[in-house]
Amino acid sequence: MPAPEKLLEVKDLSVHFGRGRKKFVAVHKVNFDIFKGETLGLVGESGSGKTTIGRAIVRINPTTDGQILFKGRCISGRIARELDREVTQKIQMIFQDPMASLNERAKVDYIVSEGLYNTKNYTCEEERKEKVTKALLSVGLLPEFATRFPHEFSGGQRQRIGVARSLVMNPELIIADEPISALDVSIRAQVINLMNQLKKDLGLTYLFIAHDLSVVRFISDRVAVIHLGQIVELADTEELYENPVHPYTKGLLSAIPVPNPRVERKRQIHAYDPSMHKYAENPPKWMEIAPRHFVLANEEEMEGYRQNYNHHAKDAI
Repeated sequence: MPAPEKLLEVKDLSVHFGRGRKKFVAVHKVNFDIFKGETLGLVGESGSGKTTIGRAIVRINPTTDGQILFKGRCISGRIARELDREVTQKIQMIFQDPMASLNERAKVDYIVSEGLYNTKNYTCEEERKEKVTKALLSVGLLPEFATRFPHEFSGGQRQRIGVARSLVMNPELIIADEPISALDVSIRAQVINLMNQLKKDLGLTYLFIAHDLSVVRFISDRVAVIHLGQIVELADTEELYENPVHPYTKGLLSAIPVPNPRVERKRQIHAYDPSMHKYAENPPKWMEIAPRHFVLANEEEMEGYRQNYNHHAKDAI
C-alpha cells in the first residue's frame, strides 16, 4: 500500500505579534502534516493559537520562524508571484462568523466571484457566471440567489455562501475556521454533512479548526490538540478519544457534556494544571507513544505516559 501523499507540511512554525517587551508568542514550534484527502481536526480552547495557524497557512499572518510547505514547496515568507497566485487559488479559508465575513453591500454574485476577479481565473463573463452557478448549486443554493444581498439570508445560508466562495476557486485544501460555531444546533449538522459530501465528491482536504470536540470526532480523520500555542498531542481520531495521553487532552475530553442526566451528574471534569510540568531542566520533545500517536513530553513524563497507556490498552482488551 503506497504511503499517503503529504499535501501540507508545517515545520517548527512560530508566529509572534508585536516587538520587544510587547511581543506576544501566539504559536511556538508547531509541527504537523496534512495528507491529501483527509480532514485534520485542530482543537483547543479560545486563544490557544488555532486560528493563527490557519491564517498563517493562507498567508494572512506572517510567520516568525519555521516553514510551511504546500506540495513540497515553501509558501511562508517571501515567495514568487506565480506561487503566491497558486496558493491563493489552491488554499481557501472558510471564516468563523458568517455575518461578518460577507460584504453586506455586495450581492452574492460578486462575493462568490471575488477570488475569480483577483486571480483573473476566467476567460469571459459567461464562464464566470457559470462557475458561480455551479458553486452555489454544489452547496445547495439556487442560482437566482446570486442577485440578492447577504442580509436576506439566514446564518446557515450565509455560511453556505462562504463555502461557495471557497469552492469557486477549485481548491485542494480548505481551512475551515470554526465554520459552525456561530450557527444554531440544527443548522450545524447541515453544514457538517455538506462539508463531508463535498469532500467525497470533489476530493477536498480540510484543516478543521474547532473547540467542539463532539463535532471534531464526527468529521476528522486525525486530531491535533493545541494548548498555549503548542500542539501537545496528535493521533487518529478514535485512538485519541479512546486513549488520550496528555493531561490537557484528558481535561478537554472530560468536559464534553453527556446527554444522560444520570451520567452527567457523576461526570468529573479534570482541570489541567500547566505547573505540573517541570520543563526547566528537562524540556519536552515530540515523541511517538504508539503508531501514529504523538505527544509533547519529556523523558520522565513519557515513561509515566507509556505505563498508563499500556495499562489502559490491556484493560480495553
